[in-house]
Amino acid sequence: ILLFTFVFWIVFIAPFEMEKNVKNSDMKSSVNGGVVDVYGEDSATIEHSITPWSLSVSSGYSLLRDPRYNKGLAFSEKERDTHYLRGLLPPAVVDQNLQEKRLINNIRQYQYPLQKYMALTELQERNERLFYKLLIDHVEELLPIVYTPTVGEACQKYGSIFRRPQGLFISLKERGKILDVLKNWPERNIQVIVVTDGERILGLGDLGCQGMGIPVGKLALYTALGGVRPSACLPVTIDVGTNNEKLLNDEFYIGLKQKRATGQEYRDLLHEFMSAVKQNYGENVLIQFEDFANHHAFELLAKYRDSHLVFNDDIQGTAAVVLAGLVSAQKLTNSPLAEHTFLFLGAGEAGTGIAELIALYISKQMNASVEESRKKIWLVDSKGLIVNSRKESLQAFKKPWAHEHEPVNDLLGAIKAIKPNVLIGSAGIGRSFTKEVIEAMSSINERPLIMALSNPTTQSECTAEEAYTWSKGRAIFASGSPFDPVEYEGSVFVSTQANNAYIFPGFGLGLVISGAVRVHDDMLLAAADALAGQVSKENYEKGMIYPSFSSIRKISAHIAANVATKAYELGLAGRLPRPKEIVKCAESSMYSPTYRIYR
Repeated sequence: ILLFTFVFWIVFIAPFEMEKNVKNSDMKSSVNGGVVDVYGEDSATIEHSITPWSLSVSSGYSLLRDPRYNKGLAFSEKERDTHYLRGLLPPAVVDQNLQEKRLINNIRQYQYPLQKYMALTELQERNERLFYKLLIDHVEELLPIVYTPTVGEACQKYGSIFRRPQGLFISLKERGKILDVLKNWPERNIQVIVVTDGERILGLGDLGCQGMGIPVGKLALYTALGGVRPSACLPVTIDVGTNNEKLLNDEFYIGLKQKRATGQEYRDLLHEFMSAVKQNYGENVLIQFEDFANHHAFELLAKYRDSHLVFNDDIQGTAAVVLAGLVSAQKLTNSPLAEHTFLFLGAGEAGTGIAELIALYISKQMNASVEESRKKIWLVDSKGLIVNSRKESLQAFKKPWAHEHEPVNDLLGAIKAIKPNVLIGSAGIGRSFTKEVIEAMSSINERPLIMALSNPTTQSECTAEEAYTWSKGRAIFASGSPFDPVEYEGSVFVSTQANNAYIFPGFGLGLVISGAVRVHDDMLLAAADALAGQVSKENYEKGMIYPSFSSIRKISAHIAANVATKAYELGLAGRLPRPKEIVKCAESSMYSPTYRIYR
């Protein structure tokens, strides 16, 4: 009764009382020819506060401004009558397919990728289902726009192109209040959170608060490629400052203008966030760490993997997608992974994460210890080959890769000394796979396997054209950034992108449908096996070691099924009973962007 009385007073009585008071006090304020300012917004000075009144009903004008329910010109005649849309839309009624056709034609008119990125962002904010339908149906064309490499440029210019927030920004100002901040988010049933602190965005370094483009882009792919509902996804940026002087001096920078918090202050903020997430959303919410600096990435994963459902895409996702490429490449090299020697350029979170998963895979393949399997894997960092004589000065996560060997200062020298079958780049040093490097690999191997994983494109260790040309068409090549097909001496070579988007959407879906409470390394192996199993004979004939992205929803369903199956086998699944046909369960669980009919 009290609530009804309050609402009745606000809606019906208060406006007349305010109007009467205005008239009585001779403070008549009008806007554009006599419209009385009954709520006082225009008569208030800048020092006075006003109440931001809003009456939300899912019909009429508000319905057209709600991206989850807006259908634009696709509202039927009946829906226009039922939901008070007459006059608010042009008279034409068009279907979703025609809307999609018009939009993709418009996007193709833009000259620069960033313009396309902004157009897609605007569409996502206006019409959610149309955005995802467009992305799903044109995934190979639009993936480089909504994610790498274009998202890197978007993050660099995020302050200038910022229009409206798309996630939660949690800064040092919110210390002690993070649980309340999470409750400000309108959705309650969150299943996947992607969080970054912006310190190591792609290969671009510290972008601070502007790293928000990464969680937003990743979660768009969770929905489009993995079928996780948009309303169940939450992008988060933890803003602890930035050490990027250019941003600190940029008047358009949207984050805290201070140097990065470190040490206990940093750890306390992250711990409060992790605790608040678990308290607010429960045990089964997946927290994906994204683009944290190496020292924080390893520390956070080690600290929370036994108490939370956590996943680091840079360490674990990259490792799984690279392992899948190596497993599928066995059909082209005609030799098992256990017989290969691996050399990495880069010993950060990506490089060591990939190396560790390869070692785990080989150990299971050969029924040997992980420690023994590591001896087939060598890493080169900024100081040269990682060897035993350097062990005392190495960071903890590099020490397992220090083997007995004389020091070697550069990559080319390491290739000549180690004679690897596989060369993997993850250091973010553009064009570091020189002609001499590729030729050296080709002199050792009939089919050298070369993976230039760094992105964006400017940071790639080499291009597809360079790899195929310098190896005289013998290289098996994959990259972190997309490259066009290459023609060499009458043959066309199609390189594939070792994109984490192959793995993390399906991996996350598998965790969601099984109700998993923890991530286990065997789940990563299961995901890699599922991806490798989707490479077709036609893919191999083109020199591809990954399947076509056009079938990514099917691929994600198979990955999800493998991951969920492993969760049940390990006793980590909380959703019971176990589905009889897990692939069908995964497919039926996927979000569909097709318009719904409104009552």
